[in-house]
Amino acid sequence: MNNEKVFIIGLPRTGTTSVCSKLLTLGYRVAHTAYTQNAFDQAQVIADTPIFCDYPLLDKYYPNSKFIYLTRAMESWLPSIKQLLQRMYINIVRSDGGFNPIIKRSYQQVFTPFNQQNINSDEFLAACYQRHIAEVSDYFSVTPKKLFTLDVSQPETFEQLHQFLQLPQPITKFDRLNVGGKITAWKDLTHPNKIASTRNGKSSALNYFNNV
Repeated sequence: MNNEKVFIIGLPRTGTTSVCSKLLTLGYRVAHTAYTQNAFDQAQVIADTPIFCDYPLLDKYYPNSKFIYLTRAMESWLPSIKQLLQRMYINIVRSDGGFNPIIKRSYQQVFTPFNQQNINSDEFLAACYQRHIAEVSDYFSVTPKKLFTLDVSQPETFEQLHQFLQLPQPITKFDRLNVGGKITAWKDLTHPNKIASTRNGKSSALNYFNNV
């Protein structure tokens, strides 16, 4: 088991796809979402679900890992996350199918209680965002060197990210992916370092729940 990983723990619509795509080009093996133990074993960088809610367990299971928290200005994050959650709503709440259980659990945990009224409320979504930041900050308060906070729209932080990850070359920009409500950029991307999130479209049990 490779316990030196980079986990991107920002919430959806904070630039996870842009960061994952950039790290692919720098030689990392990357999974944008991971729903099998094989994906966790093979990838060096993992983002999105279930990372943004399982980071405490992952920190214990992969003790030498680093964590990147992505932030985004509230005025641009709110309409973007609202659109995403509205699009995903039926497949998250339905009991006769829809998304795999790991996706459902991740979203229902962070955006709780997950219902139509709440996911249409700026006040509710902003509170979820602030609660998530507070929980991450509190968790890493005892190991602050493990955590780096990044806003991909702020180039002045790129040099700090370069130092945090000890990257082979400096980052000058992040390509903006999944803009305008699009969510398929990662699916459409072809790269030899891209790690499949599922096995033939199926999720499986994750070992870190039983080994910490």
